[in-house]
Amino acid sequence: MIDFFYNFMNPIINLIVLNKRFLEQFSCLQYSTSGSSAIDLRACLIQKNVIIFPNQVILIPTGIGIFIKNPLITAMILPRSGLGHKYGIILGNSIGLIDSDYQGELMVSLWNRSDKKFFIHFGDRIAQLVFVPIIKPVFNIVSNFKYKTDRNVNGFGSSGIK
Repeated sequence: MIDFFYNFMNPIINLIVLNKRFLEQFSCLQYSTSGSSAIDLRACLIQKNVIIFPNQVILIPTGIGIFIKNPLITAMILPRSGLGHKYGIILGNSIGLIDSDYQGELMVSLWNRSDKKFFIHFGDRIAQLVFVPIIKPVFNIVSNFKYKTDRNVNGFGSSGIK
């Protein structure tokens, strides 16, 4: 049981570095601290920098690809809270979901929701990658639910905001 827990909580994920210059300047994916939940993803740009104009959405390559393989694990690309709060730079698709069988380059859709242009430079930390377990339920089709709850009766939005 301990071996199963360790292997599930510390899976081996295959990583390919698509840009050798990137690897020379920055270490491969690693957690910043022992308490980090996610790994920072960096911009791997061909030109020196990219400008994201107000309300523009662009796709930024990371220079790496991963292959999770295990269908009970997925990865999610999440925004960096500081970029969103300070500069209005968030993900263009809210969250990027990386399926276990995806093997292409990780790309980050960035949206500048501010009224100022923003510069992205080679190696800038632009998003974060977190791995999470997946639950794949078996659905049981029923004609009605056996137990009624307050939410069933009152419906969508019934819990309010306070």
